[in-house]
Amino acid sequence: MKHKDDNENGREPDHERDLFARLEKELSTDSDERQPTSTRLTESPQSADSEDPGDTVTVDRPGGPNGPGLTERIRGAKRRAVIPAWAKSRAEFRTAGGGVAAYAWHVTAYHCVRTPWYTLRLGLRSPVGAARFIGDAMRWMTDAEGEPLRQVAATSGDVDRYLKLSRQRDRRVRWRAVVMVAASIVGLSASLALYVLAPGSLLALCGALMTLTLGRLGQPADDPVIHRAVEIPKATKLTSDIVLRALGSLGIPAINQAQSKGGPGFAFTAPITRDGPGWLAEGDLPYGVTVTDVVDRRDKLASGLRRPLGCVWPEAVPDEHTGRLRLWVGDQDMSLTKQDPWPLAKSGSTDLFKPVVWGTDQRGRWVGVTLMFIAGVIGAIPRMGKTFLLRLLLLVAALDPRAELHTYDLKGTGDLDAVGDRVAYRHRAGEEDADIEYAIADLRELQGELRRRAKVIRSLPRDICPESKVTTELASKRSLGLHPIVVGVDECQVWFEHPMYGGEFKDICTDLVKRGPATGIVLLLATQRPDKDSIPTSISANASARWCLKVMGQVENDMVLGTGAYKRGVRASMFAWGDKGISYFLGEGADARIVRSAFIDAVEADRIALRARSLRERAGILAGHALGEQPETGVAFSYDLLADLRAAVPADKSKLWNEAVVPRLAELRPEVYGDWTPEQLTAALKPYGIRTVQVWGTTEDGKGANRRGIRRADFLKALAERDGTADAA
Repeated sequence: MKHKDDNENGREPDHERDLFARLEKELSTDSDERQPTSTRLTESPQSADSEDPGDTVTVDRPGGPNGPGLTERIRGAKRRAVIPAWAKSRAEFRTAGGGVAAYAWHVTAYHCVRTPWYTLRLGLRSPVGAARFIGDAMRWMTDAEGEPLRQVAATSGDVDRYLKLSRQRDRRVRWRAVVMVAASIVGLSASLALYVLAPGSLLALCGALMTLTLGRLGQPADDPVIHRAVEIPKATKLTSDIVLRALGSLGIPAINQAQSKGGPGFAFTAPITRDGPGWLAEGDLPYGVTVTDVVDRRDKLASGLRRPLGCVWPEAVPDEHTGRLRLWVGDQDMSLTKQDPWPLAKSGSTDLFKPVVWGTDQRGRWVGVTLMFIAGVIGAIPRMGKTFLLRLLLLVAALDPRAELHTYDLKGTGDLDAVGDRVAYRHRAGEEDADIEYAIADLRELQGELRRRAKVIRSLPRDICPESKVTTELASKRSLGLHPIVVGVDECQVWFEHPMYGGEFKDICTDLVKRGPATGIVLLLATQRPDKDSIPTSISANASARWCLKVMGQVENDMVLGTGAYKRGVRASMFAWGDKGISYFLGEGADARIVRSAFIDAVEADRIALRARSLRERAGILAGHALGEQPETGVAFSYDLLADLRAAVPADKSKLWNEAVVPRLAELRPEVYGDWTPEQLTAALKPYGIRTVQVWGTTEDGKGANRRGIRRADFLKALAERDGTADAA
């Protein structure tokens, strides 16, 4: 390379200096390559004006900054609690103290009752104990434990070793004999003195103690006289070695590779601590390994930990990278652990605008839910506790005397009758035509109520309703009619898949899910088939509370818990068949949590519902189905859309806009079609296979326009096919 100063002066380049420069660059390059943490960036020829294109720039410079300063790290650090959570929780402290007291009382009572039997058995075994004591003493005095060694030496002909062992035995026997004689003299003298001088009670006590002691020595090893009062489960303490061994057994290449090179394969970020009735470990997995990889192998992880599957709960850490693992290992299977009684089972009422406890997490801590301002979805395969959970949430709502309940058991088994018959304003069990018509009429009324509430909220002054939504104060004012309304539907897929009203059910429920929470209307839907047909996407996407019990796959999991939940490691498919009532709960502004709902059977549910009914009776607000009232007429619940279209659409109109058809239907049946929109008519026609088309027409001002409408021939054909007639015109 020619130097700039050489070229400017017209001199020949100094080859020796050039050679030294190249050697210096090569040495610098070798030095950079030996730094494993340094990355070198090669500049492109276009950007190198005065430098060689092969020059390199060190990106990670040794003297550069090492990261955020101490102040920044302290500000962003996570501070561990000074006092453990269990010590700050009165309930957990009371539970722990109560458990210790109950254990001590049980052990004391157990052994006190059996003390006479213990005494008799020990007395019967005392002769054997005395003989065993004398025999052991004689063997000790004669050094019987060394006899096998002396026999080996004599048999092998090892004279020196035998003589050495014999001399050692003689020394032992001499001083042991002295000890035995002295002990015999002292013991015999003490016994005679005690016999002559001591009172009878002391003699009896000493004799009893001697007898019991000898009986203890005489008991067989396989049949002890005193048994354990409590068989304590042997839950192994969780240690780092156990965790690393379990992670290494999962078959994850990155973990196995790290451990094969002498590394741990898992970096603990906090000490393993006692957390409730179990142990908590937290740390970072190797690069490229996510918590999802571990969750997928939960059964293998439980095998590696040598714990039941229901004790092992790996999960991601909120607000951390996807490789941060939190592993909680319980002492007992979560589904088998005794759960504390539901605090509201015996007494108390609720305020739906505040959190109400409904289940416990893995550590036994109660978890609450605020039913107002939400819409909820519950999904699970059959027999996992879906209906029990829905009934529990409806009981929570029933214990707020202001709440108006609308309950629908579309399975028809009567699981919701305890709530529906006692306190519900509207209730139905079954999926017959009359039940569906009852429900659709109720939902139409609720949609009208939704519109009325929106107008009321809009008319209120800002100082009374600053957030344009119902508050607990507004709900308590009866004159406003803004009390909570809770709609609970079990097996909701029956509604949305109905051939006649499915589209209308979908539209109304979508409206209630989107606008209902702000106006005090809550919709809770439960299904055993969580898919797009059972719960339409427009509904599930707007549900802010989700409960997902065991499901079979990713599609069902994400349908309930939201898109991407399965990939984030939130997988309800990992629940076992025995994990009934255990669900992933997503709500209350927190990440998905594993919660076991309180178990309330039908009998207890009926008692709680009776208490809720008495609250309404005292307040004088019991109404509707619970009071024996029925809707005003049954005619309004039944209508024939196709027949009504034939009557409303003139015979000389082959095509007509939807916006022109709806007013004609409303004029025919105002109680049914009074609130219908053109879009609602389109949805109601879909079950019959009738599609809207583009219809050319003339507006009121005489201009032509192309809008959505229906053809008379289409609904006449559908009517003829349904009724089995050749012509319905």
